[in-house]
Amino acid sequence: MSEGIRATIEFARPGGCPLADLSASEEATIDSVRVSVCPADCEACVTEFSMDTACEPETDISRIFSHGSTHRYRFTHGGGTSCPCECLGRFGCPVDRYVARDGTVTIAFYAADYDQLRNVVGALRERFPEMDIERLIRSPAGEHPQDGVFVERGKLTPRQLEVLETAYEMGYFERPRRANATEVAAALDINPSTFGEHLAAAETKILEDVL
Repeated sequence: MSEGIRATIEFARPGGCPLADLSASEEATIDSVRVSVCPADCEACVTEFSMDTACEPETDISRIFSHGSTHRYRFTHGGGTSCPCECLGRFGCPVDRYVARDGTVTIAFYAADYDQLRNVVGALRERFPEMDIERLIRSPAGEHPQDGVFVERGKLTPRQLEVLETAYEMGYFERPRRANATEVAAALDINPSTFGEHLAAAETKILEDVL
């Protein structure tokens, strides 16, 4: 059985997403989202969610109940793929977390394997070009499970990637080092201080994924 991959993706004001629009208009946080995604031949889906603000939206979204600071809502909508969660449903990817805050949607979901993840990300990026992959983690497996974290190399500039690759190939990260900063900088035709700046910027971006 495949261990699966947990992906966290952020969508900045995704067009066609009523939850993103509502969270922006009410300046609220929406969570605990549950979507019943119907088969491809079904005409409707039902979404329920909680919001930290009580309101009566001027849409087909209705409030089900309120209990203290929790306000639960429900709406019925078409079975298209205009919303990120609906697109995920078409691929059969279970959603683990869905949060909308001030118009930005963050979704954590599971893909069975890398091939499915690639297809899902491709479909999402085609529909929502402004999406940002926050984190990819392979599920633990085996007797001694470990977190397998995917690093998004797209965060690095071409120059930062070149600096990392050159430093690695020359043995800068080995102990003891086979090359020092001055030698790596010379190979890159830059001064050591510039090498240090590029390296620090690249390491910071990578550590954000790892940690």
